[in-house]
Amino acid sequence: MSDHPLFQRIERFRRRAGRVREDVVTQAHGGGGRAMRDLIDDLVIRNLGPDLQADEDQARIGLAELMASGDRLAFTTDSYVVSPLEFPGGDIGRLAVNGTVNDLAVGGAIPRFLSVGLVIEEGLPVATLRRILKSMGEAAREAGVSIVTGDTKVVQRGAADQLFVNTAGIGVIPRGVEVSSKRVRADDVILVNGMLGDHGAAILVARGELKLACDIPSDCAPLHTLTQALLAGVDVHAMRDVTRGGLAAVLNELALGSEVGMQVDEVALPVRPEVRGFCEVLGLDPVHLANEGKLVAAVPADQAARALEILRAHPLGTHAAVIARCRAEPPGVVTLGTGFGGERILDVLVGEQLPRIC
Repeated sequence: MSDHPLFQRIERFRRRAGRVREDVVTQAHGGGGRAMRDLIDDLVIRNLGPDLQADEDQARIGLAELMASGDRLAFTTDSYVVSPLEFPGGDIGRLAVNGTVNDLAVGGAIPRFLSVGLVIEEGLPVATLRRILKSMGEAAREAGVSIVTGDTKVVQRGAADQLFVNTAGIGVIPRGVEVSSKRVRADDVILVNGMLGDHGAAILVARGELKLACDIPSDCAPLHTLTQALLAGVDVHAMRDVTRGGLAAVLNELALGSEVGMQVDEVALPVRPEVRGFCEVLGLDPVHLANEGKLVAAVPADQAARALEILRAHPLGTHAAVIARCRAEPPGVVTLGTGFGGERILDVLVGEQLPRIC
């Protein structure tokens, strides 16, 4: 019976992968029918597979496999709304993967699985979406994580700004690893793995609104191999990735969470000359600029040299530096020691310095 021409045609039809032929995303691509199937087959599965369990409404993960790597799960989620969607050094897809990987990594976890939710505005060029999803798949493979489930929605023109991406991530925390802001002590030092402010500067330059002739790429990168190397070599009390709000926001989070004070050495802050000049022209401060490939770590003072050695041995830590020292008083307050011998409170911004950064 299977040799009948009708059954052969049905079999070929069932096995045919969809293909998007339109130049822009339309409402039909979110309607649940053939157009949506074509978009998922041609753009999503083709670029984010092969681990994407697209034929199910959930990902199914073996617990025994996870438990072999550690004794706790780390789970995080974030949404990404950067403008422009593509910028020097990255794009919204790579940003979403690396951002979620880094949120897991700074908690001491080994990142394993991601979900991806896409909110696409009607009219987004299909070529743009294809490039972003391809970049997202490449970023996941580079980070050694699997994108296993997701969702796609198309909204009418004006209801979104081209493309919003939500990612959730699962990682495994190895036994014995305990990283928390509550573990920061008054005799700790704070290290950063490299140059500050690159992502925030790159985004503003990429918008082209200020006609600035600066070549500043984003620092968008996955930090999990760096965090694992650091955890294997020293007693890391706390880590945070430095994203929105910049260094100032992260240090204030750690100080408030631990109720210790911190004094930052302004001279020790690693900032590339292009970013420093960019900030001086616009009246910005590098400590408030966003980053997407930077972390801070709190370690005991007597292990600072070893921690610095580990960071600088990694490609993402060649410009690592000790930037602050913790102290008992005043608790929860971060200050900045200037190069002129003065000291001022380093607080978080009240509003936003730059919109649509990540």
